[in-house]
Amino acid sequence: MNGPTTEHLIETIGAHARGGLGDAVALRWWSRPIHRVRADRVPNDHVREELTYRELLRRVEATADALHREGLRAGDRVLFSVRPRPEGIVLALAVVRLGGVIVFVDPGSTPELFGARVTAADPRWAMTEALLYAISRGPLRHVARSRGLLLPDYASLPLRHVHSGRRLPGVPGHSLSARSLATGRHRGGRRRFVAGAPPVTDLPLDAEALVVFTSGTTSDPKAVVHSVGSLGSGCALLAEAFSLEPGGVVHTDQMLLGIPALLAGGTWSVPPGTPGQDVVTFARHAAGEAGTYLVPADLTLLLDAVESGRAPARGPQVALVGGAPVTRPLLDRARRLLPGTRWIGVYGTTEILPVAVVEADDKLAHAGDGDLVGLPLAGIEATIDTSAVEPDEDGSAPGRAPVPALHPPVGELVLRGPSLMTGYLSHLDGGQPPVTEHRTGDLAYLDERGRIVLVGRTRDMIIRGTVNIYPGLFEPRLAALPGVGEASLVGVLQDDGDEKVVLVVTSSTEGGPGTGDPRRAGDPDGDGSGGVDAEGAQVPRTSSAAAAPATPATGAALAPAVSAAVGQGEGPVLTGDHPLVRTVRAALPGVLDHGALPDHVLHADRLPLAGRSRKPDRAALSRAAAHHLAGAAPGASASTT
Repeated sequence: MNGPTTEHLIETIGAHARGGLGDAVALRWWSRPIHRVRADRVPNDHVREELTYRELLRRVEATADALHREGLRAGDRVLFSVRPRPEGIVLALAVVRLGGVIVFVDPGSTPELFGARVTAADPRWAMTEALLYAISRGPLRHVARSRGLLLPDYASLPLRHVHSGRRLPGVPGHSLSARSLATGRHRGGRRRFVAGAPPVTDLPLDAEALVVFTSGTTSDPKAVVHSVGSLGSGCALLAEAFSLEPGGVVHTDQMLLGIPALLAGGTWSVPPGTPGQDVVTFARHAAGEAGTYLVPADLTLLLDAVESGRAPARGPQVALVGGAPVTRPLLDRARRLLPGTRWIGVYGTTEILPVAVVEADDKLAHAGDGDLVGLPLAGIEATIDTSAVEPDEDGSAPGRAPVPALHPPVGELVLRGPSLMTGYLSHLDGGQPPVTEHRTGDLAYLDERGRIVLVGRTRDMIIRGTVNIYPGLFEPRLAALPGVGEASLVGVLQDDGDEKVVLVVTSSTEGGPGTGDPRRAGDPDGDGSGGVDAEGAQVPRTSSAAAAPATPATGAALAPAVSAAVGQGEGPVLTGDHPLVRTVRAALPGVLDHGALPDHVLHADRLPLAGRSRKPDRAALSRAAAHHLAGAAPGASASTT
């Protein structure tokens, strides 16, 4: 065990509170900006709430005491749907203090899938924002339905309820108020509790701490279970990515980055929304601070804002970028526009996070095939299982003509380490033992320095004839061609079971080199419209896709549900007669081996994205390409859902 236990987390916050950092700011929650009525619309930023370490500890202790008196015990699973904000963080820490298990379930999924996930998790408690109750049952339900959002009926869940925010219509009458719990009073103020719930000590390192649903169906919902030990190790490994000192400010909505800030005696600065909802405000608050975390799509928005002059040309001291492929063109652009920031790519999965980090300079210097994600972090063991990939019939290296291999063998990346999950919920509840490794489904090789180089996904492998083609081997060099913004190789299945190889490119002038524009890729974040939250603030819309976050965050299950209309928007517009297509086709023999040359080259207005982290959606792109090749009318596009 390389990291802090949950017990150590509370003890450390307590030590800060009782020591010299008692009056230092632990949490800072920013309000949505108010624009003055002036021609230049200068934003008036202000802090909505600040908690010192002393006040944070007091609220956590009071909340834990009240919850313990109400019956919450170690091992109880708690359905958690509260966005990152002081109330949500206090609730989460109180559950941690009592040894409870936080269960993230995306309410933006279908009611049927939500119900299946709740049944699988078998929670005893539900901690939910009041707004979710209101728009799933109360008078605001018609607003959610008009946006295509059908939320589950939280109030009908036969659980003990705790609501965050002021009480709204639809909140169960017996629900406990998070605000009242934190003040030491609840149930209408008739009872007052003095902090002093028995602390949970010596909690086994293999005890459940976190459950995150990632995928699956109503018949087989898939959830990752992390233990006390694996979560502590994950926090410690992320903290090692950059040195945090007392007083350093980390601006993020990600728990696994905010918790290390608290452990270090720094300030966890909580944005009013996700970077994608208001990247300009996010940029102002992160400028000059110790660190932040961004997914590539949000980094693209940030760089667009900097380049257009809407955001300051000053970034944080350190920026971690992960949750989706971090391309070299994107890092190169980030380094050029914000040279004072140290850019670090982070690779990991929900099952084991983080796995490796790579400095921008190292990634940009990588001249080989594939996507360099870095040297495995301390304690992480990475191996390559070549048996997961069948060699070509002629014995050549996968995806290449019969020539000597230019790098070590490609295979499925298998990971072990202290931050590895305990296992999947259905397996563990079914009596299966904890896992000892995670088969990632990522195809990779280890270079001469032992660094991990990704070349795609096992399911992304294209089989044409007797040749296996791994898109990730070739896409970086294709994206580096003049005029190309992004490049994606996809397979289109034929009637005979073979696949046509289709190369889809975007122009570098559309959304920046190697990026694309997530606002046009089915992500409605960009328009900033939506409802209002429990305090009357505007709630921008976001995508409701239910892909798992790469980094579990406090309230991550809520944001895509309360703030968004359902749907990914229209698919990409594909054409074969764009000038860039002719240029790329002529350059292909010089950058690709004969066995990997595509059958078709198409131009797209942008690449479809999916999930909270807005990763490129290869399946949607393959469908769009198949639709185009089947003779669809000019300008027609396929759905990305």
